[in-house]
Amino acid sequence: MRSHTPSLVGRDPQLTQLERAMAEARQGMGSVVFLVGEAGVGKSRLAAEAVGGALGSGMRVLRGRSSTTGPAVPFRPLTEALMSLFRGGDPMDDLALGPYRPVLGRLIPDWDTGERDSSSMVILGEAVLRLLIAAGRGQGQLMLLEDLHDADPETLGVLEYLVDNLAYTPVLLVATVRTDISDALDLAQSARRRGAATVVELAPLSQPQVHEVIAAQLGADSPDDVPAAVLSRLWEDSAGSPYLVEELLQSMIGSGTLVQGPGGWRAVGDLRRDVSSTLARGILRRIDRLGAQGLNLLSAAAVLGRRFPLSVLQHMTGVDDRTLLGHLHAGVAARLLVPDEPAPDWYSFRHSPTLEALFTQMTPGQRAELARQGAQAVEELHPALEGDWCALAASLRCEAGDRVEAGLLYADAGGRALTAGALNSAVTLLSRAESLLADAGDPQARAAALENLLPALAEAGDFARAFDLVDDLHALGSAGLSAQRLATLHARLAKVAHTAGRWSDGNRQIARAREVLAAAPDEATAAAVDVTAAYLALDTPGPDRTQHAQKLARSAADTAERHGLPVVACQAWELLATVARERDPQESAAMLGQAMSAAERHRLPLQRMYAATRMGGNAWLAEGDTSGLLTAREEALRLGSVNIVHTVDGILVLDAVLRGEDTAARSAAAECLAVVRRLRLAPAVRYVLMAQATLEAHRGDRPAMEAALAAFTEWDGAGSQEEPLSLGLARAFCALLEENRDLARAELAAVQAMEADNPSTYHLSGTHGLLLLLDVLAGDADRARHAETTATAMARMRWNRQFVHLAEAVLLGREGAQTDAAAAVEVALAAAEPYPLAQQLGLRLIADAAHQDGWGDPVGWLRRAEHYFHERDIPAVTGACRAGLRRLGAPVHQHRSGTSGIPEHLRTQGVTVREFDVFRLLAERLSNKGIADRLFISPRTAEKHIASLITKTGAANRADLCARSAALRSG
Repeated sequence: MRSHTPSLVGRDPQLTQLERAMAEARQGMGSVVFLVGEAGVGKSRLAAEAVGGALGSGMRVLRGRSSTTGPAVPFRPLTEALMSLFRGGDPMDDLALGPYRPVLGRLIPDWDTGERDSSSMVILGEAVLRLLIAAGRGQGQLMLLEDLHDADPETLGVLEYLVDNLAYTPVLLVATVRTDISDALDLAQSARRRGAATVVELAPLSQPQVHEVIAAQLGADSPDDVPAAVLSRLWEDSAGSPYLVEELLQSMIGSGTLVQGPGGWRAVGDLRRDVSSTLARGILRRIDRLGAQGLNLLSAAAVLGRRFPLSVLQHMTGVDDRTLLGHLHAGVAARLLVPDEPAPDWYSFRHSPTLEALFTQMTPGQRAELARQGAQAVEELHPALEGDWCALAASLRCEAGDRVEAGLLYADAGGRALTAGALNSAVTLLSRAESLLADAGDPQARAAALENLLPALAEAGDFARAFDLVDDLHALGSAGLSAQRLATLHARLAKVAHTAGRWSDGNRQIARAREVLAAAPDEATAAAVDVTAAYLALDTPGPDRTQHAQKLARSAADTAERHGLPVVACQAWELLATVARERDPQESAAMLGQAMSAAERHRLPLQRMYAATRMGGNAWLAEGDTSGLLTAREEALRLGSVNIVHTVDGILVLDAVLRGEDTAARSAAAECLAVVRRLRLAPAVRYVLMAQATLEAHRGDRPAMEAALAAFTEWDGAGSQEEPLSLGLARAFCALLEENRDLARAELAAVQAMEADNPSTYHLSGTHGLLLLLDVLAGDADRARHAETTATAMARMRWNRQFVHLAEAVLLGREGAQTDAAAAVEVALAAAEPYPLAQQLGLRLIADAAHQDGWGDPVGWLRRAEHYFHERDIPAVTGACRAGLRRLGAPVHQHRSGTSGIPEHLRTQGVTVREFDVFRLLAERLSNKGIADRLFISPRTAEKHIASLITKTGAANRADLCARSAALRSG
């Protein structure tokens, strides 16, 4: 008899839908299809048909299947699917993966650097997405993930990301999911609701379709050649399930109730039996044919799980190689087992009902004894319990009733998963450990599990559950735990609070940790508490937070050096360096050197990278030098630290903005923002949005700046470290380019007040440079104020330094030192050389003061600035420079070019450059005086230009002209 239906029955509409999705994927329009149905309804059969069609059309096919062996093995279906990319021998072009290649080492052993952080599922999802796009380019790609209901949480985390981002890629993702309640089913239904995926629900076959399947299975020409009683019985008992049709048919033939003779198939005996018992008895009957030893072998295998390793099975049962292979081959022939490719030492049961049937003939005691034997076999064959063996041993010990041993093994497996970055598996395993050890009454072992569970919950974002454990910490405190361990637990919970932004909760946990240690002081534990407290202090609002954080970090660093705590030492020195930067750059560099040295000495590549990034950041602030940042970025690329890569990218975007490289900055910002938004990297999103707002502000485009700042606020910009920059680099500059110095000073005063209440570690907001210059020009800052500002390290940072030197020049000019004042301007211009907009704006700002006090070259400066701002199409400053030249009695050169900036439809109507300047300002619905003030013309001239515009454009009135201007600006 045939083992499979030769043709697919009753699934033509679904197959057509899959074929259409494959055709679209080949055209670069990827999608996701979930095949959902009950067990045995034919999901895998339909998927197999789709695979055949994909291969026939030249698509690449990647296949993976989830497993139920013990605790879920992280990423198994993804690893199995992606590994097929490397079996054909064709080289993989991995250039497109960029910083994501090392991240894929979690899935692809050949790319495992051994040095990676706990990247989120989102970052790993982006890495898989890029790999699929690269592999599917030019031919299309089908990725099939089967039995997703058994998938581990990590796989589902990556899959959720892929579901939302496969559109416009050459990839079709097909996944099979049972209708049983599961996280995978929730994922499929959620994706369908938001339009990110298609859910194809496979209903049971109809009666005619079941009859067709039966005929095909029996090799009959039509259902008419099958006994009517058989057709009726199988329809009633199978409920339309193709799998049950096949199994029950096998059972009928095996029991002799359906036989084939010269005249065809005929029924013999009673066909009316209970469905479940019939199925189980049919499976057990086929197992019985393997003999008593075969039954024992499969019973032991069932305890190991649906997938089972041959080495462990052989060690459990004591059979020799020949006997083992003989029974395995017999099991495959009986369609009970299948080789579990690609692992050569593993087999699996073909269907889960086979395991259930085997369990029905075991007593609980027999099952527990087999589980104990399995655990012993795993531990003897793999004494280090490396990889997934620890989790398998834990599940077997649990089934055997060894709850304490199982809890310890789960704790060990969970700790390893946390180190490997498999956060959801770590939470699952450690939660099991904590539960088992709590019931067993072992507070020390439970506390050890909690030490890893708390940071795992924090990294996974499950803060509520972490804080639910507070009461458990109180209970453990009275259960004989050592003070050191209890304090460590409180410190871990404080770190959870810091990650969640719950500073007060974190500080309360720090206080509890200190109370515990007061009774039994321990320096090493206190250092770990102090470094967490330092980071909490730095982020807790308050005027003294910087000093408090510095004191705590210094204590932690000293203690860490004495007790050999390299991670604590690195964390402490990095925080100290950040704080010291505003006081003494050399001291900050020395501290980062200490962190770097410790990281290299103790082989901590991530800590080394963090120190290198901060060193590069310091060099950029000091001299505008990006080489250190680029070097650190290369190191981050090598290690796969996507967070650091995009953090550096954000700084490089801002650097391009300040250098006036608008086109490059806009492109880089859009590219970076698209990725970090998708990855939900909030700090990087805020930084890039701040840089975008600065870009628009430096173009004098207030509406575009406000739009970027509105998006910045939506990403929790209020109160963030980037907020002072959004005021100083964006709003203040936009006001200056509108020739509104009072507004610019007000914005900078707001920054000053903000930083007084909550000191910031960002220092380019203008309070140590631009504000000084504006106050000096306004007569509100004297030599003493200048000396106070220049004494700070922040004033010596290159961006700030240009404005400090200009303020010095203005003061010298007022004091009558004309030569020294002019020399100070030259120093300022040299400092401002990388920043053309700031350089020219500075010249425009000091020109009037220079003319009034009789020093420098105000006419030359205004000419330079007027030309620059005219080329940048910033009319307010251009007009101010022209007005200044007229006041100085200097001729104003007319720019005959510039009409190319006027839209075609307005240019053909005869609109001049100056009229277009007026037209653009009408979008803000300014009065004639407001327009005149912006363009440095008289209100009467502004009125004439508006009248001319109404005539030329055919506008109905001024309001209509304003509406047209607003439409042009927004469109």
